[in-house]
Amino acid sequence: MTNQSDSAASYLVVRDGNQWRDVFRLMPGQVTTVGRSSTNRVVVRDEVCSRNHCEVFQSGDRWLLRDLSSRNGTLVNGVTVEGDWPLEEGQIIQIGNCDLGFTSDLLHAFPEPESTSQDNTADTAEMMVFDDPSPESEPEIVDRRRENRFRDQASTIGGELDGEPGTHRTSRDLTSLYRLALDMGAARDAEQLAHVVLDGLFAATRADIGAVLLLPKGLRNRPRSDELRVAAYRSVKDLPYQKVSDYLSSTVLVEAEAVLARDVADDSKLVDRDSLGQIHAQSVICAPLIARDVTFGVIHLYSTDSENLLESNDLEFSLAVADQLAVALDGLQDRESLVKGLAQVQGENESLRSQLAIDSELVGDSEQMDELRGIIERIASTDATVLVRGESGVGKELVARAIHFRSRRRHGPFVCMNCAALSESLLESELFGHEKGAFTGATDRKPGKFEQSDGGTLFLDEVGEMPPAIQAKFLRALEGHPFERVGGRTAVDADVRVVAATNRDLEEAVAEGTFRKDLYYRLFVVEIQVAPLRDHAEDIVQLAHFFCDQFVKKSGREISGFTPGALAALKAYDWPGNVRELRNAVERTVILCAGDQISEADIQLSTLATTDESSSSSSVVPSGGNVSLETLEQQHILAVLESTEWNKSQAARILGIERSTLDRKLKRYQVSRP
Repeated sequence: MTNQSDSAASYLVVRDGNQWRDVFRLMPGQVTTVGRSSTNRVVVRDEVCSRNHCEVFQSGDRWLLRDLSSRNGTLVNGVTVEGDWPLEEGQIIQIGNCDLGFTSDLLHAFPEPESTSQDNTADTAEMMVFDDPSPESEPEIVDRRRENRFRDQASTIGGELDGEPGTHRTSRDLTSLYRLALDMGAARDAEQLAHVVLDGLFAATRADIGAVLLLPKGLRNRPRSDELRVAAYRSVKDLPYQKVSDYLSSTVLVEAEAVLARDVADDSKLVDRDSLGQIHAQSVICAPLIARDVTFGVIHLYSTDSENLLESNDLEFSLAVADQLAVALDGLQDRESLVKGLAQVQGENESLRSQLAIDSELVGDSEQMDELRGIIERIASTDATVLVRGESGVGKELVARAIHFRSRRRHGPFVCMNCAALSESLLESELFGHEKGAFTGATDRKPGKFEQSDGGTLFLDEVGEMPPAIQAKFLRALEGHPFERVGGRTAVDADVRVVAATNRDLEEAVAEGTFRKDLYYRLFVVEIQVAPLRDHAEDIVQLAHFFCDQFVKKSGREISGFTPGALAALKAYDWPGNVRELRNAVERTVILCAGDQISEADIQLSTLATTDESSSSSSVVPSGGNVSLETLEQQHILAVLESTEWNKSQAARILGIERSTLDRKLKRYQVSRP
C-alpha cells in the first residue's frame, strides 16, 4: 500500500499535561480504535475511559468519530458525540482528562497558551511541531483479513494481484493449498502439522522467518498470548528463535483477524527490544488459528528483507493456510479425544468383563455343584441351545454367565433379558428391534437384543412367560433364520447362542397350549437342572463367606467374618428363596452389623419358615416326589403373601421377582386374595 504524503495525511495528537506529545497517523481504510484496553491503537490510561471507547474512520473524504456505547460518553469541543460525528481541523476529542486533537497540519496545530514562559516556548514549539512526522515514526498495519479470497474463487478470477494476472496467481496458490492439504493429512500430531504448514508457507510467501504457536488446548473465550507455546519454528538464515510480540499476538487473538504490519523495526508495540529488534523484521503477518469458534493459536511470519516485503497476497494465502491448519487441529483434537475415550471404555470393558467372570464363579464344593460345573464344562465349548431350569433364586443367570465365559464366545457380548417383564408389543421390540416411526415414540432405529448379542450369548430369563404371538418369530430366529425389526422390511442376521431359563413347568404349558411344542423341542437341546440350596446345604457356609467378602469390600466395613453361632443359624434356615435370599441376607447383615464380626443376633431371616403356613407350604419335596415344581411355587407364593398380609410389592421383593411377574403368576394360578 502506498503511503500518503504529509499534506494529505491526518493525525490524532494526544495531550500530556500542557504539552502535545504522541502522534497517531490516521490511515485510509483503517479504523483507529481508542480505549483503555491494550488492544486499541490509541490506549488511554484513564478510568473514565471504557475498554473500547470510540473509533475514528474514513468515509469518503471525511474522517468520522463514533462512540462505541462507552460508559461516560465522548465529547468534541465540549459537545457530546451522537452518531457518526464529522471531525473538523483543530477539534479536540475529550475522554475524561485526556484530550486528542484532530489535525492535518502538525506544524501549526494546537498553539500553547500565551501564559507559557519564554523559556519553555522553544521546548513547547519543538514538541508541538514534531520534527519527524513521517510514517516511519510509528507502525503501519497496512491490511487486515477475516476471510481469505479462496473461499470464493470466482471473486479472484480476472483480478490483478501483485503484478500477476488474477487467474495465474489464484491457480498457483490453489495448487499450493492442495499440495499442502495432502501433506497435512499425513501428519499424526500437532507438531508435525505445524512443521508441514511452515514448509508450505515458506514455499508460497516472501517470509524468511516463521513460527506456529499453539495454546495448551483449544479455547473459546479470551485466549491470552502468554499461554502460547512454540510448536514449530523456521528461519532461512538459521537465526535462533526469539520471543514474538505479545502486543501483535494479543491483537490478533482478541480481534480474530489476520494482520499485515510494516515498519516493524521502529514500533515499540510490535517489537520487544529483546526479540524482534534482534532479527530486524521489516514486515510481519500474524494470523489466528480458529475453527468452530475455538482458538488454537497463531501463525507468525516475518520478512527481514526491506526489498522483499510481505504483501496482501501473502496475508490472504497465510489466512487460508491458517484456516486449514485450524480445521486440522480441531479434527486432531477430536481424534485424540476419541482415542482417549476408546481406551478408557476398553479398559472399563475389560474390567467389567473380569468382574462378570468373577461374579459368574459357581461357589460350593458339594456333589451337586461339582456335577453342575462338569455339565457346564462339557457343553460350554459347543453352540447348543441350553435350557436352565430350577426354582427362583437358585442362580440360573450365573449358570448362563458361566457357560458364556467358558465358551469361544467369551469375548463377545453377554446380553440378558427377562421375558416376563414386558408387554407383548414391547417384548417384540426389545427382542428384534424396531425402525424409526414403527410406533409412537420410536424416534430412532433401535437394534434388538438379538442384534446386540451378535457373536455372543443371549440369556432369556423366564422364557416360559413369552406370549404365544412372539414364540413363532422367536423360533425362526433361534433356528438361525434372518428376522425383521418391528416396522421394517430388511432382513437382519445375527450369530447368537441362546441360553434360556425358566421355573415354570413347560411340559404342562405345552399341554395347555400356552407354549409351542416346536419351540419347546428347540429349547430342549441341553437341559441343566439347578438344585435348590436346601439340597446342598453344605455349601451355605462357603457361600456366606463369599458374599460377606464381596459386600465388605464394596461397603468399606471392617468385618472379619461370622461367629460360630451365626453360621449355625444360617445352616439351620431352610432358604426358600435359595442363593438369592442368602446373598440378600448377608448384604443386609453386613450393612447393619455394629461389631467387627457378624453374630447370630445380627442375622435377620424371614419369619416364613417359622409360621404354620410356611411349614405347610415348605418347598422341600416330599419323599414320594409326587409334587410338581409349579405346585411348590404356588404354595410358596401364597405363604409369602399371607405373611405380608397380601402386600404384593413387599411379597415380590421377598420372592425376588417383579410385581408384574407376581400378578401374572397369580392370574395363571387363578388365585385371588381371600
